[in-house]
Amino acid sequence: MTVLRTSPNQTKIRLAADQIQPLKAGSSGRDVLNALSRMVERAGLAIGDRLPPEVELATRLGIGRAKVREALIAWQNLGIVTRNKKAGTVLAAEISTNAVHIPLTVKLEAESLLRTHAVRRPLELEAVRLAARHVSEQQSRLIIARVAELIAVYEAGEDWRDADQRFHDALHEASGNPLFNPLIRQILKTFREIYDAPFGKPQLGRETIPLHRDLAEAVIAHDEKTAVSLMASILDRLEDDINAVMKASVDG
Repeated sequence: MTVLRTSPNQTKIRLAADQIQPLKAGSSGRDVLNALSRMVERAGLAIGDRLPPEVELATRLGIGRAKVREALIAWQNLGIVTRNKKAGTVLAAEISTNAVHIPLTVKLEAESLLRTHAVRRPLELEAVRLAARHVSEQQSRLIIARVAELIAVYEAGEDWRDADQRFHDALHEASGNPLFNPLIRQILKTFREIYDAPFGKPQLGRETIPLHRDLAEAVIAHDEKTAVSLMASILDRLEDDINAVMKASVDG
């Protein structure tokens, strides 16, 4: 008689599936990723382990397969998993609170933000450097208008994210390289599709907004060195904000 043996990986996959609890009706993409994060941690999945198939995840969560696929693609874009037809969905980054007791959802969001931030940084710095070198009078007027709009929205205490995007769009256009804007927008879109309000704070990085006026002035003055330095400071402060949230989670 042939005895069918279950491989260690199959055992882990089954264990992972058993950790899943159905989601409530109307759950968001973020809810899906939170459920998958809990599943990975509770099952003890490590880098290189496979996740259960999309169909089983959808059945266990009580949602459509398309919503599971959307969440997994977001994770793939953030470097958390790899996906192909033969191997399935494989964990590529650690999802664990470890010994520091950072809440899992905060840790995952922070790591995802820092990864996208690391890719965005050199693109933003180069775009600003080229904008300061090539900005035209017409583009300068647009940058002035965009930063005025941004500061006005910020000082009114309103959500400034759309105005901030329009300001940076104007800088990217002034660089003379049409690739900067779609590349940077795609990097940000990858994160925002799931994590629209990082750590529950829709205006993460708010304290960097006053620096944008100085950045605009440096670009218009064709001062490449100052423009790059200010953009680096803005990005540094945003990274500090992310790390501060993680630290507060540990301390709290």
